[in-house]
Amino acid sequence: MLDRILEATRDRVVDLRARRGAVMARAETVSEPRPFLSALADRPHLAVIAEIKRRSPSRGQLVPALDVSSLATQYAAGGAAALSVLTEPAFFDGDPADIMTAAEATHLPILRKDFVLESIQVWEARAMGASAVLLIMAALTPNDVVGLLDDIHRAGLEALVEVHSADEARQAVDLGARIVGVNNRDLATFEVDLGVAEELAPLLESVPVRVAESGVRTTADAIRMREADYNAVLVGEALVRSANPTALIEELSV
Repeated sequence: MLDRILEATRDRVVDLRARRGAVMARAETVSEPRPFLSALADRPHLAVIAEIKRRSPSRGQLVPALDVSSLATQYAAGGAAALSVLTEPAFFDGDPADIMTAAEATHLPILRKDFVLESIQVWEARAMGASAVLLIMAALTPNDVVGLLDDIHRAGLEALVEVHSADEARQAVDLGARIVGVNNRDLATFEVDLGVAEELAPLLESVPVRVAESGVRTTADAIRMREADYNAVLVGEALVRSANPTALIEELSV
């Protein structure tokens, strides 16, 4: 599945490269990015990155008619530290306009959740009004990550570097990642195991912000991640499908 998503992403990037001039011009005119790293680090409790997404390859359609503005407002009311917004169109029904909508609805920093492979996507994220982008170690070489981190920092953004294995965790640390996310979902099988985050936590002690991704649904799950020394959790499906996402965020902010 990851290979299929990356292939579709590369096709999109071809068109994006052709619009580089317009993207760069837009990136120069948008407001300064909202602080992302400090929003996660400067909290006395577990920070929640609340995700906005319509569907996923493993679960299919999550919300038939997603109201981005309303959901973002509910997340903010619950005390979310930041938002994560899917912009990948083919497999997640994402839309770049969702970032702008969420930004207008709240004052929270926003992670652009997509499959970033090239520099132009970083500047596109800046033009959208994002504060951070996702870098997936499984989709990139170490040299790719070095180059993208340089572009990300020059753009005034942050990177959430996602890992799933001990080797990827060590690489992320060695490459100087300031925010590392451990994805508890195996990208090959889609199986979720919170034990992955617990196992990798000792390798990330030097990282300023550590994020546990996927599989956090209950207060007990959040406590488990906090006790494993994570600063934040990224929660998507549980919030999108919740009848009361505001209350759920409050429950997860342990």
